Amino acid sequence: MKFAEHLSAHITPEWRKQYIEYEKMKEMLYEALETAPSVEETDPAFRERQLTKFRENFFRFCDLELKKINIFFSEKLAESTRKLASLKSDLDQLIDRHHDGPGHSTKKKKVFSSGTHHDLKLAYSEFYLNLILVQNYQTLNFTGFRKILKKHDKLFETKSGAEWRQSKVETSLFFTSRDVDGAIEQVENIVTAELEGGDRGKAMKRLRVPPLGETQNPLTTFRVGLFLGIAIVLILIAVVAAFYVTLPISWQHTIRLFRGPMLIILFCFLIGGNTYGWRTSGVNHVLIFELDPRHHLTYQQFLEVGGFFAVAWGIGMILYLFSPILGIPLLVHPLWIYGFMLVYLLNPFPVLHYRSRRWLLNVLFRMMTPPFHYVGFADFWMADQFNSLAIVLVDIQYFLCFYASEVQWAGPNALQGVKMETVCSNGTVFQCQTSFNGTFENPCGDVNATALVCQAINQCASNQYAIRPIVTLLPAYWRFAQCWRRYRDTKHVFPHVVNAFKYSTSFLVVTFSALNSWYKEHGKSDVIPESLFLWFWLLAAIVSSCYTYTWDIKMDWGLLDRNAGENRFLREQTVYHYKWYYYLAMVEDLILRFTWTITMSATETGFIDSEILRTVMAVLEVIRRFIWNFFRLENEHINNCGQFRAVRDISITPIDHSDQVLLEKMMDEEDGVFNRREKDAKRGLRKRDVKMWTDDDEDEQTDTWTVFKGGISNWLQSRKLSNLSSRKGSSSLSMDHSKEI
Repeated sequence: MKFAEHLSAHITPEWRKQYIEYEKMKEMLYEALETAPSVEETDPAFRERQLTKFRENFFRFCDLELKKINIFFSEKLAESTRKLASLKSDLDQLIDRHHDGPGHSTKKKKVFSSGTHHDLKLAYSEFYLNLILVQNYQTLNFTGFRKILKKHDKLFETKSGAEWRQSKVETSLFFTSRDVDGAIEQVENIVTAELEGGDRGKAMKRLRVPPLGETQNPLTTFRVGLFLGIAIVLILIAVVAAFYVTLPISWQHTIRLFRGPMLIILFCFLIGGNTYGWRTSGVNHVLIFELDPRHHLTYQQFLEVGGFFAVAWGIGMILYLFSPILGIPLLVHPLWIYGFMLVYLLNPFPVLHYRSRRWLLNVLFRMMTPPFHYVGFADFWMADQFNSLAIVLVDIQYFLCFYASEVQWAGPNALQGVKMETVCSNGTVFQCQTSFNGTFENPCGDVNATALVCQAINQCASNQYAIRPIVTLLPAYWRFAQCWRRYRDTKHVFPHVVNAFKYSTSFLVVTFSALNSWYKEHGKSDVIPESLFLWFWLLAAIVSSCYTYTWDIKMDWGLLDRNAGENRFLREQTVYHYKWYYYLAMVEDLILRFTWTITMSATETGFIDSEILRTVMAVLEVIRRFIWNFFRLENEHINNCGQFRAVRDISITPIDHSDQVLLEKMMDEEDGVFNRREKDAKRGLRKRDVKMWTDDDEDEQTDTWTVFKGGISNWLQSRKLSNLSSRKGSSSLSMDHSKEI
């Protein structure tokens, strides 16, 4: 593998701009070689002057790169030093608390939660990962300098590159410092001796760093292909068989019973696609979702889970269609499909992606109880996914209602069909039963028995008692409540309150849609335009779609930025390679946000059955959310890149106000720290424009104290944010900088 590919595969995505610009420097070398006058055509002295001028510019650019790397490394070193001291202090207090007896005073000690010991292990584990990333940063940048300067000497037949490396690179801070190595050794010793009872093997297993280049298990790849192949064949058989098989139950019932699991499986496949896209594009979804870097699902594992359930769904569908021939109770198959999924999710044993399932259950619990928990990125992201999967919740409600009130559980046709009813000539309603040939026994005893119709009760699919509209509104309510909780925690009217109003428009859409259906079902209007609720529904839907589309583009994706520069209508920084991805996504989101117009016009005119159209629209909405996920996490990733956050910063003890004042006082005192230099490094410290290498000849030094002071200030701010999370019962990331969805 070439070094450029190796560098691209192993850099920390959030620090991408802080690494050596190896590709650019290599292009400079080859461009200079190609444009240099040939020896045969020009005077050798003139050619040497041109090459000398290039080398001066090249080494000036190398100076800027070296300065950039040293500054960033100094910042990370200061942060690591601060974090290690903080963790040691937390550990000492935890040990003191265990050693203190009832008679000892605990006045000066901070209070730890019951899970502090576990949180401390997690904090050391995350800090260890950060140290490894900094160490990797040192290694990659030195290797980059060594290789590019070696290439320089080879192309121009000189030794100036090696001399520059020895005098500049090998004496620079990022190369000579061994503080990171020492911190790594300290963490290993502390975790071994204090947190794992002297068991070094257990400690190193906890501190294990996942490979920087994610590798795939060949067995997982095989299972994905196997499950997908079987699932495709089973689904094709089921589709063909559906046109030839007659069942004692309407196909509308069949759609409602099987649609929910089908959409969940599709969503699982698409999340696998999202994960693959994020990983290959350098979007750190592991950090954004606060996942354990050592234990999380890869895109192949998502495809494996989706393929496995797709096989189960295909088998269930075929058995359902051929139940009359096989003599199997018809309605037992949707039961075991739902049950199978539920058992997988709630399985308490540490198998079948246990850590990932536990993470999912925790996020679902916080999502469904938004007023009582601090809201993190994963919580409101998950609630947004459910806004696109609202029909799944409606189908689950139908499933529970159907099996509770409409299914025949006893008698000769148990689990073979649904409860039926017939209306006698005197208006009395009796239950009746049908067989597979469609005949039924007349319970009325009327002479005019041939006029009777035995039809399904079908009460679960109606808007009776307003249960279905309420279930439909649950995801919107979760997001609405989350927005208000975020406002309570941050006191920011924008974007949280404004975002809450966006979700409140969904309340109006669903309410007027339900009232319009009720108005029609009860025969209140024979002509559609006479229904006032229809016009209210139309107006609410237009407002909601325009509101949500604008929020998608401007806030969630961060597009339409005025400072986009060459990326017209986009943003200044983009992750994905082609601009047309963004333009196509903007058009796609607009179209799919207004697909309700097709649903409204088709169902109101009776052009197509509502269940079929609802299924198609549900699939399109899941696909829209799949595309939305790419750009939403890209925007969040760019926010993290701006703060150079690559791992979780887990705080154990809150910082007191007195500690903050003391630290600020130390930073302002003349002798408050040791590594203060005379020169102010703020002058030109952050200038990285390539144009500088032709204009700036000053030899500026890095002010380590300024970097340290900035690191402390950033730390104080991050601790304030994380304390907010701790007070709400969470020890997760400080994610308040992220934009609300």
